[in-house]
Amino acid sequence: MEDPRPDKVAVVDEVRTKLDEADGALLTEYRGLNVPQLAELRKALRDAGSEYKVYKNTLVRIAAADAGIEIADEMLTGPTAIAFVNGGADGAPGDAAAVAKALKDFAKGNDKLVLKGGVLDGVVLSADDIMALAELPSREVLLSQIAGLLQAPLAEFLSLLDAVPREFSYALQALIEKGGAGEAPAADSSDSAHPADETPAEASAEATDTDEPAGDEEPADAGETVGADTEEEE
Repeated sequence: MEDPRPDKVAVVDEVRTKLDEADGALLTEYRGLNVPQLAELRKALRDAGSEYKVYKNTLVRIAAADAGIEIADEMLTGPTAIAFVNGGADGAPGDAAAVAKALKDFAKGNDKLVLKGGVLDGVVLSADDIMALAELPSREVLLSQIAGLLQAPLAEFLSLLDAVPREFSYALQALIEKGGAGEAPAADSSDSAHPADETPAEASAEATDTDEPAGDEEPADAGETVGADTEEEE
């Protein structure tokens, strides 16, 4: 068997390297597009952070196998061009939704462009998956939405932390104004006027102490007896 030509080996190495370094790769069929249309498509994809390259199907199949990616045979039929989802120079991940949207928008006015499928973070995508991906917000919009979701609970949490000492101060001041928690309640004057726990024996003893003693009382007939004795002596 003849060894593959050096130029083919170089292309396989190029495709494998791009697949390894890219965050994703969206496969298309460009049959029928002229040079100006391809230039327009490349510009739209470049603005979305993608590189659009045309390769032979057999070489893409070999490169994908070398990279450990299984691409279905139906995705590698007809003239194939790949839109690579490249990350930013600062190491930020590529915006796959923006690339998918650029392809979808171009296909609306150019029915010659056919979306066939692709790979995103090692997951194989169908043509319908790419259309669904195109409906997602861009990476910048998603980051803004996530930041808003994180910021709202954080502000609420900080507000609660600030309210804790303030509420404690209010409660302490209210307690001081009431006289403090340790102050005994004032005695009810009605309790002394009507003792509820007085026993019958104690009540009888009190009544006896207030009466005059029986021996101090003068007999009713004492005066009469004295008068009778005086008359007899006379």
